[in-house]
Amino acid sequence: MAQDQKYLENLRHTTAHLLAAAMVKLHPGAKPTIGPTIENGFYYDFDLPKPISEEDLPKIEAEMKTLLKYWNNVEQREVSPEEAMMFSDNPYKLELIEELIKVKEPITVVKTGDFEDLCRGGHAQNPREEIRAFKLLSVAGAYWRGDEKNKMLTRIYGTAFPSQKELDDYLNMLEEAKKRDHRKIGQDLGLYIFSDLVGKGLPLFTAKGATIRRELERFVVDEELKRGYEHVVTPPLAKTDLYRVSGHYPYYKETMYPPMKIEEDELILRPMSCPHHFMLYASKSRSYKELPIKIAELVDLYRYEKSGELSGLTRVRTFCLADSHIFCTPDQAKQVVLEVLELINYANGVLGFVKGKDYTYRLSLGDRTDEKKYYKDEDSWDEAEKILREVLTEANESFYEAKNEAAFYGPKIDVQMKTVRGSEETAFTVQYDFVLPKRFDLKYIDKDSKGKQPVVIHRSSIGAIERTMAFMIEKYAGAFPVWLSPVQVQIIPITDRNIKYGQKVLEQLKNSGIRVELDDRSETMQSKIRDAQIQKIPYMLIIGDREEKEGKVAVRTREGKDLGAMKLEEFIDRIKKDIETKRIELGS
Repeated sequence: MAQDQKYLENLRHTTAHLLAAAMVKLHPGAKPTIGPTIENGFYYDFDLPKPISEEDLPKIEAEMKTLLKYWNNVEQREVSPEEAMMFSDNPYKLELIEELIKVKEPITVVKTGDFEDLCRGGHAQNPREEIRAFKLLSVAGAYWRGDEKNKMLTRIYGTAFPSQKELDDYLNMLEEAKKRDHRKIGQDLGLYIFSDLVGKGLPLFTAKGATIRRELERFVVDEELKRGYEHVVTPPLAKTDLYRVSGHYPYYKETMYPPMKIEEDELILRPMSCPHHFMLYASKSRSYKELPIKIAELVDLYRYEKSGELSGLTRVRTFCLADSHIFCTPDQAKQVVLEVLELINYANGVLGFVKGKDYTYRLSLGDRTDEKKYYKDEDSWDEAEKILREVLTEANESFYEAKNEAAFYGPKIDVQMKTVRGSEETAFTVQYDFVLPKRFDLKYIDKDSKGKQPVVIHRSSIGAIERTMAFMIEKYAGAFPVWLSPVQVQIIPITDRNIKYGQKVLEQLKNSGIRVELDDRSETMQSKIRDAQIQKIPYMLIIGDREEKEGKVAVRTREGKDLGAMKLEEFIDRIKKDIETKRIELGS
């Protein structure tokens, strides 16, 4: 499997070179910079003499196919700094070469056809035979080396596969993903907006979007209270000193907002809540009899994400995290993590995410040799990783391990959500922390009347509300389960004379706690039904003269299923069951 993945990466990396060669041919003066492989494809960044658009991609692909006829081998060789001056007209390549010279790493050049590029490999052995199916996908802007202070370059994304069928399957998946894109559906359903005047990455939720958020938040809080969590409220900012003590400041400084000088204090918008919760724990003496203590909060956090990385609700600059910190003895840690995984599986199940299909677990380990990134304590790392591995094994959870993905203060279990684009994103984590309790000198009085240091388990039950909403919008293509739907019922009078009865039905449904609207526009019934379906409203109640006379409603679902006429009380019982049980499918 690893060998197949390596072959695919080499194939795509060589196709990136092919793209660069075509761009140089088509655009004299173009300066290629870097072209790495990424998940499901590759990209190459260019400094171009004139702008291009996605309309230019077919022409570029055609040139790539022409060049490919002559690419029957790949030559890679090490060159001297003097020989590397073949790239003297490209300041981006020169910058990379200077860095290689500084760290005394070899400078390697690859030649395919008559095109040469600075590259360390790897590559397809015979591009003409191996590159059988590729596609350029999009054009975007990207700062050189991801730094907003540098020049904006043109980035071309593409992908390549060993066969045309694999490429076609991937492109079909992308088309389906476009239909489910939460950025488009969220706009079409009127769930949230962004405003340039408010700021990038700062979503504003409409009444409909806020309804979904509110239902998710109520579900999380109610479920966690049942499980012994203490829900608290802490301020959205704190003194910078708090994050210096925790150690977050040097690690996360680049993604924190700048400090604010207020009177004698230097304050900062919080990027995480753990230090606040530590202060609550430390506010009084704790006994081993109290442990584990589960402090939870729906906490607003603020992180400065780069403009180019912002994406709908999945990557924003402020978000609400269903966060918690569990303070326990080392002996309790294993059971605590087991209970957290059970909560995560339960919550994901309620939201409709299927384990193994929609999400999986990743055990994220530290790199013991990287003392700048990870706290130095070999024994604690060994014990923490052992506990998390045992928990996953004993819980019969399918998982894989990833090095160098841990937090600086300990290993973690990441909940990896599969997106509609086939990629994997970390939705939320369960982190074993043996460092921060020491930094804050947290203690509990043990049976022997001595102060001992607790272990802290950082965890989230459903992650950031915004990101979870994005996952759900895409999973359901906007057709939420009834309990989450902003509008659960649309009343559709057939004629104007049925509006008065529709208003009576409206009041009765509202009094039963159901989110309902009355469509009293002067439109045809079919037009109203179509509009309700476009808005993904679960149920439509059609009322005409017969329904009014018999005190009934004719029930249709958004999928177009006709459930027939029924007494209003019967329908209320049906939909309330959908809501109370948080049923995924509409009741039959």
